[in-house]
Amino acid sequence: MRIGIGIDVHPFAEGRKLVIGGVHIPGHNGLDGHSDADVLLHAVSDALLGAAALGDIGLHFPNTSQEFKDIDSMILLKQVRKLLEKHGYQTVNIDAMLLLEEPKIAPYITGMRKNIARCLDIEIGMVSVKATTNEKLGYIGREEGAAAHAVCIIRSL
Repeated sequence: MRIGIGIDVHPFAEGRKLVIGGVHIPGHNGLDGHSDADVLLHAVSDALLGAAALGDIGLHFPNTSQEFKDIDSMILLKQVRKLLEKHGYQTVNIDAMLLLEEPKIAPYITGMRKNIARCLDIEIGMVSVKATTNEKLGYIGREEGAAAHAVCIIRSL
């Protein structure tokens, strides 16, 4: 068994669609980034890559490559799963935490969990997604951006 941790941060930007955990959340500015800026899936991807000692998301999907411009991060997470399998690993579980003031995430968490489970080919019961505010402190509290932290366990196939 191996443990990984991933952290990602993106600023909010006008004119972008907000996608977190592969779920479109209407009525709010999206996150800015080279891909779809899915802060949750990026943190999960980094946790998995780190657990397998395979670097990070930037190494495999550089933000300098047009190939990954505006790409759906669920595609990237599926590619991370394939990389893990190629190196003899599979995901055991994911525990993730979103940090943002708005919008409220509770209505979307089940969809996020389903998407992550589907991308990683694991049961939804092995995926936890939670959300909290930053109590109005810092860039998150000022609603300038969002962050996500993820922890995972992987095991040999």
